[in-house]
Amino acid sequence: MPAAELRHSNKKHGTGADNRDGWTALGSGLVTGASDDDPSGIATYAQAGAQFGFKLGWTLLLSYPLMVVIQSICARVGRTTGRGIAGNLREFYPNWLLQMIVVLLFVANTLNIGADLGAMAEASRLLLPAPRGWVYVLMYGLVCTAGQVFLQHTAYIRLLKWLTLSLFSYFAAVCVVHVNWPGVLRGLVWPQLSLDRDLWLTVVAILGTTISPYLFFWQAAQEVEDTKARPSARPLLETPQQGRKALARIRIDALAGMGISNLVGLAIMVTTAATLHEHGTSELTSAAQAAEALRPLAGNAAFALFAFGIIGTGLLSVPVLAGSAAYAIGEARKWPVGLARLPLEAKAFYATIALATLLGGMLNVASVNPVRALVWAALVNGVVAAPVMVLLVLMSSRTEIMGEFKISSASRAVAWLATGTMVVASMVFFILTIGSAR
Repeated sequence: MPAAELRHSNKKHGTGADNRDGWTALGSGLVTGASDDDPSGIATYAQAGAQFGFKLGWTLLLSYPLMVVIQSICARVGRTTGRGIAGNLREFYPNWLLQMIVVLLFVANTLNIGADLGAMAEASRLLLPAPRGWVYVLMYGLVCTAGQVFLQHTAYIRLLKWLTLSLFSYFAAVCVVHVNWPGVLRGLVWPQLSLDRDLWLTVVAILGTTISPYLFFWQAAQEVEDTKARPSARPLLETPQQGRKALARIRIDALAGMGISNLVGLAIMVTTAATLHEHGTSELTSAAQAAEALRPLAGNAAFALFAFGIIGTGLLSVPVLAGSAAYAIGEARKWPVGLARLPLEAKAFYATIALATLLGGMLNVASVNPVRALVWAALVNGVVAAPVMVLLVLMSSRTEIMGEFKISSASRAVAWLATGTMVVASMVFFILTIGSAR
């Protein structure tokens, strides 16, 4: 075993990598789901609630089963083949297609990192004012990068898991505001659609922030890392006898992680709908405004909880964004990749993490409406996700890639439904945009 893998391996030689329960059974799915509620997602849900009230709650109910299936497929690909998504694309698909996907992912992730760092800086200035916002951008960028480069992989993943607890600040926030729960229920089960361009922009942004391409690459890569870190585990193509427990764990992990993710999104949407929308605030001009506007309407507790949540989820999501880009580029370029490797053993991989974070931070020097930047970052994710999802379904259905662990017909149908939903929502938005421009 290489020194890097030995450094981060689990020294306990048990009966298998997937004999875990409770908190320990939740791994990449929990972290992936929590990172889905990054500052970009928070801003998107907050804008949706402020602008449309409870009307778009159905999008989170719709996206949940789609997210579970797509993320389960990603984890299944990594656990079965021992390679991430980019690694499998490199082996079985044309190089031009791989390079196009990787470039699009890097661009989308960099935009998302920039928007997230900016939102974290604004939230921090509300809680502890600083003379310049870039001080917080620099500080958070360095913290996120250093954690991935220098911390032991297993310890770092545990840290990310504990950071998911910051999401509970949004459950607390919704508890301190007055909510019209019949209105929430109506918005969940009764879609109210129109040909309003802003409504469809928001729908695509919500889908883009719940079903994001960076989540696909991260989840698959972490299954590969987790397999390498456990001496008794091997890719399922090599040890099919581990398949039943491994796939059962993946399903539980995805159900829990995506469930928490969408419940948090709903809590944010409900909080801003019950406060900002009800009091006539429909347009957020900054990430800080989403938290600041809650202070006179819901008190200091809601304000502080909302701002703290932005910072906590940002510390979780920025490493996932940068890491997923590095995994994709590294596998495409055949570099040594993995957070379990020593920095000198994967210099290009860690340099990519640092570069993505640096470029994202530099985007904050531009005079761009921060919340609109966050929503548009989610929109870009929604557009990029569709071709990646097509490839995922095709990849996971091929016997030569997945062996006996290729996905079932039912999973394939739901995955195609998720892909179709993303494509249709994007097409409706673009058609309305073109129409309004004439």
